[in-house]
Amino acid sequence: MREVHPDIDNPSDNELIRAAESVVSMGSAVSLTIGTAESCTGGMVCATLTEVPGASSVVRGGIVSYAIDVKRDVLGVSREILDAPGIGAVSSECASAMSRGARRALGCDLAVAITGIAGPSGEEPGKPVGTVWFGISSPSTTNTLLFRFSGDRKAVRRKANLVALQLLHRELTRFA
Repeated sequence: MREVHPDIDNPSDNELIRAAESVVSMGSAVSLTIGTAESCTGGMVCATLTEVPGASSVVRGGIVSYAIDVKRDVLGVSREILDAPGIGAVSSECASAMSRGARRALGCDLAVAITGIAGPSGEEPGKPVGTVWFGISSPSTTNTLLFRFSGDRKAVRRKANLVALQLLHRELTRFA
């Protein structure tokens, strides 16, 4: 089992917008484009980014891959990952494949992927509600992180939104 990162506080609207502004600003500064592949957040990350004036110079787009067949057919997540007992759609392997697939499909430099169980149901063995995997992919590397967020569905999704924005910002700073 991978390291589980600590839970975070539920972010305010202002905190989310500030994080998105930082991503857009850093993306512009390093002349890199970004994209998203979102499952449990349903497009929230891309929507938050595109609230920022000037986002069009950085954001290529987002793919909401809520359904398994979209993960497979649009993002290229393999059946071996999606159908494997103990792996499936909520896994490091899926988040990694989703982030690489988003880079390919959107033609962007960096992509973040989010796949998880926001609740209130959907819990699986070893994957309680609040389990969220993130993938972040650049031309040179793809990494994944696991969080177990507390709170209701809305809180889990907002926390995932903030973490995804922070991951994008952190990855962009590597190119500064």
